Amino acid sequence: MKTNILLVLALAAAPAAHAAFKCKDEKGLTHIGDTPPAACANVPLYEVTRSGTIIRKIDPTPTGDQLKAKQEEEARAKEAAKAAAEQRRKDLALLATYSTEKDFDVSRDLNLKPIEGRIKSAKERTAAVEKREAELEAEMEFYKAGKSKTAKAREAPIQLRSDLERTKNEKVALAKSIAEYEKEMQDVRNRYDADKKRWLELKQLHREGKLDLRDPKELEAAKKGDPKQPGVKKYNLYLVPAN
Repeated sequence: MKTNILLVLALAAAPAAHAAFKCKDEKGLTHIGDTPPAACANVPLYEVTRSGTIIRKIDPTPTGDQLKAKQEEEARAKEAAKAAAEQRRKDLALLATYSTEKDFDVSRDLNLKPIEGRIKSAKERTAAVEKREAELEAEMEFYKAGKSKTAKAREAPIQLRSDLERTKNEKVALAKSIAEYEKEMQDVRNRYDADKKRWLELKQLHREGKLDLRDPKELEAAKKGDPKQPGVKKYNLYLVPAN
């Protein structure tokens, strides 16, 4: 009896003990051996029983270039996921902040008002500086030409020359500030235009029943049909009513 039991155990272990290694190389040729064939170094290798049952799959060791490519792909996927999450955050903020299309115009105008005030002040200051510049230039002309045609020209005082230079520099600085304020205003308009366009797109997706703002983990679980995920719904979740 003891001998028969040992024989049964030996037969049961035989397939694993006599497993072979099998693969298809890059040219499509099949290689089989008791040890991993050399031609299988760069392709998936399978450990199989004598009857052909696969015991396990052995992936080839990646080369340096393959490993680098994989790491780069993983980095790109990570960045794409990060960008998608950021876009989702912005979409949620848009839907939560604005109820109507007109709200964008009201908010935009409120943000433009302080910049318009700065431009107005800068232009008023520019007018005053230009007036002062004209006065200083007239004084400089007095020293250049003299009091009469026969009078000898005198050198302008240092303070006058300094005041004129400072006035000219201030005018240049004011012009630069006005240009920057005008660019800032255009940037504000562009930002609100882009936000409004995206908001309208989201509203249209909402009306079409294509807007899904669930957490990415919930979406992934829903795709897999994971019953262990509590609160997972297989329908779209809308945060704002359709117009």
